[in-house]
Amino acid sequence: MSTVAGAPVEEHRDDTGARMGMWLFLFTELLLFTGLFLIYAVQRYRFSSDFAYAAATLDTGIGTLNTAILLTSSLTMVLAVVALQQGKRKLSVTLMAITLGAGLAFMINKYFEWSHKFELGLYPGSEELVLRTPGEQTFYSLYYAMTGLHGIHVVIGMGVIGTMIYFTARRPRRVVRLRDVEETALENLGEAGRYAAEGQLEEVQITLFYVENEDVTERSVIRVENTGLYWHLVDVIWIFLFPLFYLIG
Repeated sequence: MSTVAGAPVEEHRDDTGARMGMWLFLFTELLLFTGLFLIYAVQRYRFSSDFAYAAATLDTGIGTLNTAILLTSSLTMVLAVVALQQGKRKLSVTLMAITLGAGLAFMINKYFEWSHKFELGLYPGSEELVLRTPGEQTFYSLYYAMTGLHGIHVVIGMGVIGTMIYFTARRPRRVVRLRDVEETALENLGEAGRYAAEGQLEEVQITLFYVENEDVTERSVIRVENTGLYWHLVDVIWIFLFPLFYLIG
């Protein structure tokens, strides 16, 4: 069993099962999008010219920017996992926060892009789109369905990353009773100082302090690793969506 720098390793857990379970989940997600990609391929074969014409109306600049954002977020997520493996909790939290911010930036760009299309009446069921060719209607139906489903996955991934940030940033608190250490603490005080300190200790019973890296265990690393795998899936799907919708025009 691998260890984490500066952290105890929890026993009696099926770490391999946790990783395999995540890979199986990702496989089912791939099957879902593979079906959509097959539908896209069939429809593009039927309406190749209409698809190219409709794709020309999409904003390639925003698509390129979103691609760069997601690729960068994958890098920061990898670095967050590595940092946690090394016991660097604060750095891992910071990198995951950057990843979360990148996901938010992606969704903001997508919101403005969709809003512009709605203003132009280019959405399924609109009066404007009804006047277009069947191929263009099919293109926009697939565009909203596939990028919308991808957007849902981005939001879910952001929620999971936010949860991991919360649990990773938490530092378990350990209670230390001052009565257990008061004799050592008073050794360096004079008579007057010792008297004053003893009077204060009668009023203060306990104190709390945080233990650095105490909860950076193998389990916490696996959780962040699985979160990273999900986020990488989101990025990979977009890498396929970007050329299929934005570059064919």
